[in-house]
Amino acid sequence: MTKWVLILVMCSLENNICIPPFEWQEHFDDSYDCMMKGYEESLLKTKELGREKVNDLKMYIKFECTTIDII
Repeated sequence: MTKWVLILVMCSLENNICIPPFEWQEHFDDSYDCMMKGYEESLLKTKELGREKVNDLKMYIKFECTTIDII
C-alpha cells in the first residue's frame, strides 16, 4: 500500500543553515491531504516564530510530500 509522507525543513537565510528534516508521523492517503497539512503546519510554525524572528533571521519553511510503501 502506498501512502504519502510530509517532510518539513526550517531554514535561515541569515545564518545559511537548515535544521534537520522533520518527518511528520501521520501518513496521508493522497498528495492533496499531505500538501494541505504542509501548508497548514508551515503557517502555524511561522506564526509561532513571530514576525521579529522570521524577519531578523530571514526564516523560511519548505516541505515535501513523497510516497512510501507500507507493508
